[in-house]
Amino acid sequence: MARWAIAIHGGAGVDPNLPEQKQEEAKRVLARCLQAGVDLLRAGATALDVVEAVVRELETDPFFNSGRGSALTRRGTVEMEASIMDGRGRRCGAVSGVSTVKNPVSLARRVMDKSPHSYLAFDGAEEFAREQGLETVDNSYFITEDNVGMLKLAKEANTILFDYRIPLTGADTCSALAGADNHGNGMVMNGLPISIYAPETVGCAVVDSNGFCAAATSTGGLMNKMTGRIGDSPLIGSGTYACDLCAVSCTGEGEAIIRSTLARDVAAVMEYKGLPLQEAVDYCVKERLDEGFAGLIAVSKSGEVAYGFNCTGMFRGCATEDGFMEVGIWE
Repeated sequence: MARWAIAIHGGAGVDPNLPEQKQEEAKRVLARCLQAGVDLLRAGATALDVVEAVVRELETDPFFNSGRGSALTRRGTVEMEASIMDGRGRRCGAVSGVSTVKNPVSLARRVMDKSPHSYLAFDGAEEFAREQGLETVDNSYFITEDNVGMLKLAKEANTILFDYRIPLTGADTCSALAGADNHGNGMVMNGLPISIYAPETVGCAVVDSNGFCAAATSTGGLMNKMTGRIGDSPLIGSGTYACDLCAVSCTGEGEAIIRSTLARDVAAVMEYKGLPLQEAVDYCVKERLDEGFAGLIAVSKSGEVAYGFNCTGMFRGCATEDGFMEVGIWE
């Protein structure tokens, strides 16, 4: 029998001035969702069922940027995306542009299990969800008061920042309202100061007691994103990947993750360079992201867990069959 392990994340790129109360709230949510996954694994659940169940829990809690609590488009609406992958046979399913499905990760699972396709988006994804009888809600269900305020600040920042690679130069801009203390440090991700960058993507990677790996990722995307923007989370090989060696879920600057095919690269360097899991993670975070900011979680078929990030913090947690369990934010 293999040894099970689980890792979860709630996004990379954390405001270093995040209030202690918010930090503790994040840890409570992570601990609760992690424990739900541990309980399922102890009961003999498959890796695929566990990643779906845990990401559903994360989608339902408004603290993180997925499901309820998703970031808003520039129109003030929610467009969510998710993917799931089974390392057995590398089966996968993904969705984008979802606006009424309560748990996008479950729709991604249905795409994998119940359709001839791997990826559905926008109206086609919504129609398939209704055909499958998945729970749907009004778009307003996903919108929180905090995110409405954050969108306002993001729009003000974007009137100044035309390119996300241009560093902030001071507090004499509209974006100073979003947290002037961070501007001198140039902590900018996708054009927005980290202090108004919505808590990020959620994800889960699991290896079960049979040695089977699976991963799932879900997100609301970027605050103030263009309507129709698709990030890394639903893209197999970029935001999510699972095979017979490992399972990976990524978070951070989606465009950089897409360019680097980050999740697949972790598996590739394990396979082709023979690196162990943590070394593979460290290599990909250091060598593949160029100037991008991101993080990832991973598990191996032998029950190892690993994570890495090159930005300020990552909401994360992990547990293994031997009783180890932790949640964290910073280094």
